[in-house]
Amino acid sequence: MSTDRSITERVVQAVGFELLAIVICTPLLAWVMDKPMLDMGVVTMAIAALALAWNVLFNGMFDRLLTRLAIVRTAWVRVVHALLFEGGLVALGVPLIAWWLDISLWQAFVLDIGVLLFFLPYTYVYHWVYDVIRERVLLRRACQA
Repeated sequence: MSTDRSITERVVQAVGFELLAIVICTPLLAWVMDKPMLDMGVVTMAIAALALAWNVLFNGMFDRLLTRLAIVRTAWVRVVHALLFEGGLVALGVPLIAWWLDISLWQAFVLDIGVLLFFLPYTYVYHWVYDVIRERVLLRRACQA
């Protein structure tokens, strides 16, 4: 499987990931936190913007590392990818969540861990499906050439 991706493709992949996450998370978090949909929508979009930038940066570095070390994308590599991605996002997002929702860092951390329980499998599945579709598109293009 090719890991050579343009910046445009990385942005498309990341934007798709974040848009789907916003659609799922905003109403769910508004309900769980008993906060207005608008407040949760703003914090969700802010975290999504942060995650979008992190996604492009992290995935670029991760792909280069896989290529440099000649590592194949196995299921375990995908698990490591998801854990490292989400761990970095927790470190970046908790202070923003605490500030916006006017809650303690601990409360923001607990909320973020709850969200992480959704995003770990979501990240794994989204990127796996993306890779499968991408590979099929590349194979189809190669067959047509």
